[in-house]
Amino acid sequence: MSTTTDGQAPVVLDVSGLAVDFDGAPAVRGVDFTLRRGEVLGLVGESGSGKSATALAVLGLLPANARVRGSVRLAGSGAAGEGGTELVGATDRVLSSVRGRRIGMVFQDPLSAFTPVYRIGDQIAEAIRTHRDVSRERARAEAVDLLDLVGIPEPATRAQGFPHEFSGGMRQRAMIAMAVANDPDVIIADEPTTALDVTVQAQVLDVLRTAQRETGAALLLVSHDLGVIAGAADRVAVMYAGRVVETAAAAELFRRPRMPYTLGLIGAVPRIDGPSDVLVPIPGAPPSAGRLPKGCAFAPRCPLAEERCTAAEPALAAGDTGDESHLAACVRADEIAERGLTPAEVFPVPSVPERAASPGGQVLRVTGLTKTFPVLKGTAFKRRVGSIHAVDGVDLSIRAGETLALVGESGSGKSTTLFELLNLVRPEGGDIELFGRSLDGLSKSDRKALRGRVQIVFQDPMASLDPRMPVGDIVAEPLRTQGADRATVARRIPELLTQVGLEPAHATRFPHEFSGGQRQRIGIARALSVEPDLLVLDEPVSALDVSVQAGVLNLLQRLKAELGLAYLFVSHDLSVVRHIADRVSVVYLGRTVETGTAEEVFERARHPYTQALLSAVPLPDPERERRRTRILLAGDPPSPTRRYEGCRFRSRCPVYAELGGEDRQRCERDVPVGEAAGHSAACHFPGRPLTVSGTSPTAAVRSRPGSPGRSRPA
Repeated sequence: MSTTTDGQAPVVLDVSGLAVDFDGAPAVRGVDFTLRRGEVLGLVGESGSGKSATALAVLGLLPANARVRGSVRLAGSGAAGEGGTELVGATDRVLSSVRGRRIGMVFQDPLSAFTPVYRIGDQIAEAIRTHRDVSRERARAEAVDLLDLVGIPEPATRAQGFPHEFSGGMRQRAMIAMAVANDPDVIIADEPTTALDVTVQAQVLDVLRTAQRETGAALLLVSHDLGVIAGAADRVAVMYAGRVVETAAAAELFRRPRMPYTLGLIGAVPRIDGPSDVLVPIPGAPPSAGRLPKGCAFAPRCPLAEERCTAAEPALAAGDTGDESHLAACVRADEIAERGLTPAEVFPVPSVPERAASPGGQVLRVTGLTKTFPVLKGTAFKRRVGSIHAVDGVDLSIRAGETLALVGESGSGKSTTLFELLNLVRPEGGDIELFGRSLDGLSKSDRKALRGRVQIVFQDPMASLDPRMPVGDIVAEPLRTQGADRATVARRIPELLTQVGLEPAHATRFPHEFSGGQRQRIGIARALSVEPDLLVLDEPVSALDVSVQAGVLNLLQRLKAELGLAYLFVSHDLSVVRHIADRVSVVYLGRTVETGTAEEVFERARHPYTQALLSAVPLPDPERERRRTRILLAGDPPSPTRRYEGCRFRSRCPVYAELGGEDRQRCERDVPVGEAAGHSAACHFPGRPLTVSGTSPTAAVRSRPGSPGRSRPA
């Protein structure tokens, strides 16, 4: 790699004074940054901070109502980067020659980014032939090599598949293959792991690092996940209200942040490396575009704000330290750095009651739950040709005042388990007991009474609230369904809104007038209206920003302590589970594989699958995150349309890969069963230390004829 006279890699992208307006409302305001060859710049911030608008403006992919100003200069393709291309205001012809050749893009939703009617291999080959004069056969062969590079098994076969035939992680890997097809100078990844399971996220990040290493490209990584940024970025730029408010080397920024907003983001993140009693959320909400306050945009939410903060907007500067590598847009940045303030010393720490010392009586007991769905074939006359074994042996137990977290990858049977519980009918297989009563043989009146004692909070707060109803009617709907009179309804609505941190006057407003976190609070108030004993929480914070997520999690902790509720908490985010759960149940391919207290499972995981899940969770600490050992699981979970003999995890299990002889045959022949009580793991070799950290899907890739990264295509 060539270097400049100061010993650094050459700058490949220079963004200066970038500004974006949508119909006159400013979304990006004077963003400056540079990217050097081989460098990773992380762009973080809350929703609406301007991260994605900045990334899309670089490639000219913003909609027609966007007005872009400033400079985005792509260095020349020569060794010294002479010349260069200005992308702001460039013609479609110039931008088309840059997209996919000099700058590759990895979008957040790969299913929408791929054309659904063309095969994956053909789409990658098209990206190659658009910029290089190669034959169709040569392009297809390179497409297969690229799929192999990003760790897709049987690449020649999968190249013939369509996007809908790929899992989410495989689609994202294929998107990365397309992005690096022409050995670009810059890769832009816009929230590339947002909708993925933690194990798939680890695979995709590993693939992204490998692709960057093979091409030598600079990487602009846009993410709201501080753990992802901590593990991948060399430098970090924090955005708020359309501008960069702090930037520094990753280790320096996480260790000594100088901007209160950065401190707030770090303090709001739940961590997997130790339980925390309370998270420190950032109060208030970001300003909307076009309605920025005078002076510092963060001042209305900042506990350290003073009169000079509202006089003028502070510049992004080094301050008294003179360290140009660490810049902050705060008039008190030097004071924050000198005093070494922590999030809890800057932001008010909410009062959350302590967890109950011991849980109460049993609320829910599930034993051997099974549920299948038919696989049908035919058009006019459908016939059953198989079954999907969505749930195939789930065991759960929850007591009053306790939070049980149900975790596992997508397709593991978590949501199906919830629906079976909430149907309140006899299950297809196994047994469900609610409050000591079996669901087998319930009368209609019994079922109605039980529905009042079990309520659910959904993942998407906007989709779960009727947009045509005012908030008061939404909250009151369960009460009216249970036969409450008008006086009771009128009394309960203001009580419930106050209980979840909203104003009683909000009852006349509609859902679209609230932020995402406020809408989720409305959903919680609705669920609490009938005074339930068990609250089912289906990914309740996965759609929220980290600062809003912290406030909702603290609210749930407080409500459980005050009302004595039991929670069944479903989440793929193990950091959140570590913070809120008393006990954890891990499911894989429809079966419970490990269960125990949160401390036991997180500190002494016994099942290899649980160990892999935990190792894949990123830490918001660059130094610790980069020293950790990863257990990268190969591939995706097997198809639930088949019944498997023996251990169904063995095809991905690092322990099974080390076994031989009778031990291996035991895993293939016998279904492992966990202990009846205590810390249980359904594994023939529970707690066995792993002598290898699993196999990275890209670990064996080497440069070979026809593979990208050897030299720049002509």
